[in-house]
Amino acid sequence: MQKPKYHIFICTSSRPNGQQKGFCHTKEGVAVMAKFMEEIEERGIGGEVFLSNTGCFGICEKGPVVVVYPDNVWYGSVTVADVTEILDSHIEGGNPVAHLEL
Repeated sequence: MQKPKYHIFICTSSRPNGQQKGFCHTKEGVAVMAKFMEEIEERGIGGEVFLSNTGCFGICEKGPVVVVYPDNVWYGSVTVADVTEILDSHIEGGNPVAHLEL
């Protein structure tokens, strides 16, 4: 396996028992994850970007939360519409999206 340049974590309110419930789940965290998957595939950058869905980050009021490593950039209240901007500006352009940062 090639080591990715970026690892993006997306809160989907996953639970150890497999259930998805919680704030990020009700605020479209799963749809945000799906949009990242779709955009990454369309752009052909799957070898550079790895996605993981997560459980709670503990800041539910800021959800859905997206974290980009190794940059340690945390985004809050991310919507499906924000995914393109994060990929364009941060992942492909190297410039975090300031108005979404926590």
